[in-house]
Amino acid sequence: MTEKKITIFEDFKIRRHFDEEREKWYFSVIDIVAALTEQKEYQKSRKYWNKLKERLKIEGSQVVTNCHQLKMKAQDGKMRLTDVADVETILRLVQSVPSKKAEPIKLWLAKVGYERMTEITDPGKSLDRARENWQKLGRSQKWIQQRMLGQETHNKLTDYWKDHKIEEGEEFAILTNLIHSEWSGLSVKEHKKLKDLKAHNLRDHMSDAELIFTALAELSTRQIAESVDAEGLAKNKISAKKGGSVARNARKELESTTKKKVITDGNYLKQKNIDAGDSS
Repeated sequence: MTEKKITIFEDFKIRRHFDEEREKWYFSVIDIVAALTEQKEYQKSRKYWNKLKERLKIEGSQVVTNCHQLKMKAQDGKMRLTDVADVETILRLVQSVPSKKAEPIKLWLAKVGYERMTEITDPGKSLDRARENWQKLGRSQKWIQQRMLGQETHNKLTDYWKDHKIEEGEEFAILTNLIHSEWSGLSVKEHKKLKDLKAHNLRDHMSDAELIFTALAELSTRQIAESVDAEGLAKNKISAKKGGSVARNARKELESTTKKKVITDGNYLKQKNIDAGDSS
């Protein structure tokens, strides 16, 4: 996925911003509304959105609550605050606007990889697609197996969190980052910076060892949390630190024995470029 700040739906420019902390794209709501209503005039789209916001608030919809404001380049070239929303919120917004463009926009989102409608009812398709994509990118079967095992471990941990009063989104991100910092000595953001990654999934660019220690940290966190029935953010932070430290101690012992660092700056973007150079 590119980092372009503008993407195109038919003839409409959609401004967007990638949040590295949350690893999410946020889209300009007014631009989406303009595409839905096929309105080229910005002020008319803005007025439509303002009226729609009022109606949604009265109805008690979470769409407005889930919108945020970010500075984006306006038509006059200046950076101005505008309402933005992530893909999930945009999909709910689409349902609130009578438009023949609703389904095309949903399909457009699916095409560019933000939402896989069929995978909601058939998660197996998501796994098959992921496996195929990794194979096309040249990942080994061993790496793919480890990546999928790590994802399963992560999913079991987040399932525990969901059942123990941890809110999806920000609180999930806080705990995930805490676990990662404890075992690796780097925050997720710092690890991505080391690997020169921006709009990419960190785990998709981990080495075998990095994947294994990430899984160990998350497995340990879940089992520790389960052993004390940790509930809420504060108590699960304690389990996260303890789980991360289990993997940290194992990492340090391995590094001491092999004299090699587990954390690397390698990513598969670099490898792809090397391979391309070798074949020329």
